[in-house]
Amino acid sequence: MPIPIRGPLAIPFRVFGITRSKMNPNICTICERSFRYVKKQQHISTTATILFADIRGYTNLSERMDPIAMSEIVSVFQDQCARAIWARDGIVNKQMGDGLMAIFNFPIKIERHAEAAVRAALEIQRRCGAALAELAASRGEAAADAPRVGVGVHTGQVEIGEFSTFRSDFTAIGGAVNLAARLESQAAPGEILVSAQTAEETADLMAGAAARSFALKGIERPVAARVLYASR
Repeated sequence: MPIPIRGPLAIPFRVFGITRSKMNPNICTICERSFRYVKKQQHISTTATILFADIRGYTNLSERMDPIAMSEIVSVFQDQCARAIWARDGIVNKQMGDGLMAIFNFPIKIERHAEAAVRAALEIQRRCGAALAELAASRGEAAADAPRVGVGVHTGQVEIGEFSTFRSDFTAIGGAVNLAARLESQAAPGEILVSAQTAEETADLMAGAAARSFALKGIERPVAARVLYASR
């Protein structure tokens, strides 16, 4: 039975601390904090699409900007990314200051999760491009000098569960997560690097996308990927 997370029916659940999850407001905190009790096991294997996004040149930016200005940039980035991810039923699983990790197909099941993730990536680039340019303009800076974002997307088998005895939040681990992170690290400002596996499941979105091969840290063979750009 679905747990209400909005309106008067949610009041009894809020008494026990059950509210909207920070990972996605369309799920409740039971999904976020009680994985092993809901799934009856510590972790599960499943297929998912993983998305990583990051502000390019963050270290250089932080060296020449004051902390308040940097915090505004990070807030805009995180907010715009989250909205794009939530709109496609993904979850923001981790936020790492200038970066984040999202999972598509858990706990919300998505039949076409690879497509959902790629569309979210395109929306992240559109949203962040516009919002960060507007923020730069409000400070009297050229919009062309606004921070840009890099994104990596990969589909594969992952282990999802609780991997710490001290924290109850679930996450995803495995080679598929590592590959998505490595792709994101190679994405130039404004780029989305989509793995061959994800591209195969989203052929209709790959029209005109250039094919590239990348030597990724910790991965023995070159990795093929497609390069997408969001239309302005």
